[in-house]
Amino acid sequence: MATQKTLHCPICRKDVALDDPNVPFCSDRCRVIDLGKWASGEYKITSPILDPDVLADLDNAQLRKLNEDTDDDD
Repeated sequence: MATQKTLHCPICRKDVALDDPNVPFCSDRCRVIDLGKWASGEYKITSPILDPDVLADLDNAQLRKLNEDTDDDD
């Protein structure tokens, strides 16, 4: 007999089978609660971006934005 692998729902901690359509949540209710926490700012990603390519892209985007803003002022 094979045991079914499970996770714990991040909201209510109930067991959730990996083949459940709501994985990693146990229900749509817990999925919506989690979404609300992201939307309200309760969850935050706090680790800095260390990938040099991503940092370069961010710098380039900021420079383009500054150039656009300066062009709009003219």
